[in-house]
Amino acid sequence: MAADSNVNLSPKTKKGIYLAVGCLVCFSIFIAVSIVYRVNQPRIMMPEELKINGAYMFDVPRTFKSFVLTDHKGQAFLPANFKGKWSLVFFGFTHCPDVCPTTMMLLNQFMERLAELGDDKGTQVVMVTVDPARDTVEKLAEYVPYFNPKFIGVTGNFLTIHRFASQLSTPFRKVIGEDGGYQVEHGGNIALINPKGDYHGFFKSPFEIAKLLVTYPSVKAVF
Repeated sequence: MAADSNVNLSPKTKKGIYLAVGCLVCFSIFIAVSIVYRVNQPRIMMPEELKINGAYMFDVPRTFKSFVLTDHKGQAFLPANFKGKWSLVFFGFTHCPDVCPTTMMLLNQFMERLAELGDDKGTQVVMVTVDPARDTVEKLAEYVPYFNPKFIGVTGNFLTIHRFASQLSTPFRKVIGEDGGYQVEHGGNIALINPKGDYHGFFKSPFEIAKLLVTYPSVKAVF
């Protein structure tokens, strides 16, 4: 005899079935969301792996002394300007023939890629001049926004800049040419300042956008 398809289930049994199915659906959704979340999270890199990819982070971030400089809009630039955001700080100058414009273009491309990934919020790029005698506020206002209107140019007193650069492990010196003119030799690393306003580490030149895109999110993720 064929089984009766119209099996009468008690309300209690039906409730148990619905509950089991509901739990199974919820568990499946949880697993799916967890997988998507993990896929979208940056891969955490070990210190040695970071170094291999050009990122040198300190075990203990370093504080630096107070300073007063001026940005390319003529506003005071203080240590407080680093608070609440990550800062990529590059030392350069507007008369630099190659390294500086190349690095500024790369930083712009890097920020564009971060924007595409939705990860550019909370990051600022700051170029501090090592040639304040020629890089006035007006000169920086022409130069820095050319690469990216959100970038910040900083100038000020030579000794103040020199002290700040020294604290960020970036030496520089004036080199006089045969024609009496001069260039400025300077370190090419990109210093990283964390949202607490401390010197967190640096990215060593030469730079590759692909490496920055894996090391920078990893550094932020463990902060």
